[in-house]
Amino acid sequence: MLFGTGHPQRLLGFYAGLADALSAAGCEVLTPAQGRCVDILTRFGLRTHHLEYVRGVGLVRETEGGRPGCEPGVHSHSPLPVRVVLEAAAEGGGPLPELVVGDHGWVCGAGQLGFEAIGLADTDDPALFVGEAEGRVSVAVPVDDAVRSAYYRPLTRYVLKRARLSQ
Repeated sequence: MLFGTGHPQRLLGFYAGLADALSAAGCEVLTPAQGRCVDILTRFGLRTHHLEYVRGVGLVRETEGGRPGCEPGVHSHSPLPVRVVLEAAAEGGGPLPELVVGDHGWVCGAGQLGFEAIGLADTDDPALFVGEAEGRVSVAVPVDDAVRSAYYRPLTRYVLKRARLSQ
């Protein structure tokens, strides 16, 4: 399994809860390319980021000006982080994920490369819904990704209960 988010401010807790439970159940949660640089073109110009994992969830942080190790990371819809991660896993001869779970660029980028991908889709951003309609994203779960992170706790409990992974 590979987890990643472009909305770490809001969704990190949700994905981390899933990653923790799956890891405790014996599922391998992959974390390739830790610390690797990712250059992302934004409307403000080219920004250099680096990949990090928090509780098994991939995200990007700004290289310059940020405080190393501080959460939550930067908001990004770019598929570049997941492409760097998957390339590093393939080059390193390590396992490739059987499933990618995340949002925005993480899921769409993985789906475009032929990986099984599911994720949370912001109701005002059509990318995951289009990916699902095209058959590149297996499941797009509509949510409002702008609410407080605590509001996702019931969803985390529901998913873990349905997967029989709750404590």
